[in-house]
Amino acid sequence: MTVYTTMDSPLGELLLVGEKPATAKDGTALASLSVPGQKYAVVVRDGWTEDADAFTEIVSQLRSYFEGRLTGFDIEFVTGGSDFRQRVWKALEAIPYGTTLSYGDIAAQIGAPRAAVRAVGTAIGANPLLVVRPCHRVIGADGALAGYAGGLERKQQLLDLERVHRTA
Repeated sequence: MTVYTTMDSPLGELLLVGEKPATAKDGTALASLSVPGQKYAVVVRDGWTEDADAFTEIVSQLRSYFEGRLTGFDIEFVTGGSDFRQRVWKALEAIPYGTTLSYGDIAAQIGAPRAAVRAVGTAIGANPLLVVRPCHRVIGADGALAGYAGGLERKQQLLDLERVHRTA
């Protein structure tokens, strides 16, 4: 069963979408977290159920993150995407709070050739879990902000929240 809710945040109203087993009383695996105006954002579909209670723990963790009290998430995700995307997304999840890596760094971590940097960028851009899968921590090789489905202003907001100091 697909469930959703929204929450206010410093980035605007977030849309959280999850999968909840029909037989479960609680426990939701997050499938998507998007911001207003996001590229390729998920939209609520017919047949989905609005269920704020299904996201209580996830919303609590997000609030703590935005308040600067949480540096890592303990959230169950719905996995999806190609093997390549899953490898890239796993590398994103390993980037520590308050640090950044370049697209080339991610390519190297997953064993992809340097020529795969564009493909890495495309996989990062397809990340359906903004904020909790920290694609905002990936920057250009020169330290400049580059690409973010939620917009570069939001990417900068998240890096500022984490007190990241870039060289560019």
